[in-house]
Amino acid sequence: MNKNTLKMSLRTLIAMLALTLVAQGVAAEEADTDATSGMTGDVGVGLSLGLAAIGAGISQASIGSAAVGMLAEDSSKFGTAILLIALPESIVILGALPMFI
Repeated sequence: MNKNTLKMSLRTLIAMLALTLVAQGVAAEEADTDATSGMTGDVGVGLSLGLAAIGAGISQASIGSAAVGMLAEDSSKFGTAILLIALPESIVILGALPMFI
């Protein structure tokens, strides 16, 4: 991975993290008694889950292709490949937490 790709990936990760934190803050905000304020919590939950799913998809695209290449060279590393592919799914699970809070 060259330096420019690494820098761009890090910037994208930081931007998605910031957006997810803002969305979780909106979701955790106490709703007022009128009907319009309840919508902001729903938007925050949807935004945090959507951004988490997009981030996981982007990361799984590159990790999956690298894992297939690793398995093509050495098939004994199947467990490592499965672990690396499954790790980004924890991002979606953490993004789904505001739905339950």
